Amino acid sequence: MAKDVVLQEKKQYQEIGSDLSVKIQQGKFPVGSRLPPERNIAETYGVSRTIVREALLRLEGTVDIRQGSGVYVLCIPDEETEESRAHHRIGAFEMLQARQLLESNIAAFAARMATRADIENLRITLEKEQTAIAANDYRSDYDKLFHLQIAGVTQNQMLLESVSHIWACRDDNPLWQQLYTHVGKHGYRLKWLADHQTILAALRRRDVPGSYQAMWEHLENVKSTLMAIFDADVPEFYGYLFDSVLIFQGKLV
Repeated sequence: MAKDVVLQEKKQYQEIGSDLSVKIQQGKFPVGSRLPPERNIAETYGVSRTIVREALLRLEGTVDIRQGSGVYVLCIPDEETEESRAHHRIGAFEMLQARQLLESNIAAFAARMATRADIENLRITLEKEQTAIAANDYRSDYDKLFHLQIAGVTQNQMLLESVSHIWACRDDNPLWQQLYTHVGKHGYRLKWLADHQTILAALRRRDVPGSYQAMWEHLENVKSTLMAIFDADVPEFYGYLFDSVLIFQGKLV
């Protein structure tokens, strides 16, 4: 498939979501009104209903998707800053691919750089994560903290800021927020905690390739979970455009 065709498929849901947002701002769909049915929107833009659903997820907070009733306009969306629009243009699988490429290598580097204090701080974070899961505490994001701490272990501020930026994009992205209502549940959180413990064990051993592999597999598990949530069999599903790439070639000496 030509590169421009791939990019077009990848951006369809983003462009449709942005266009619907503009039409709401312009008053074509007033507050309280119902958007046209999914099939009508799909016909208008010449896409599948799956892409329309992904586009509507971008409008969460602006519209209310009521099962069996339709999609209703809740409010007029504020004009977004360019930075916010950029965050919204980045899809969940695109973010995961970037994280897998970046954070796996960071984990490998952290295995060489970690001090006893670093390992202890990471251990304490995982203890707090386990306590929060047991208490059904969804306010504390120890998952994010754990990943940022590993980036900090490298003592490279640019790497830390890069990881922080990716997480900021994730936190600001409506699609991720919608997905997290599924993946943030108790069972998934326990699965991620187990992955984190495997990563920490590799870091504690100063196992460079093992740390890379543990982080890579953790983010692969996250991706597999999202694949199961999405309807990945439809031709328009864009997740396959961001395949996992295992590129660790050797060891640090």
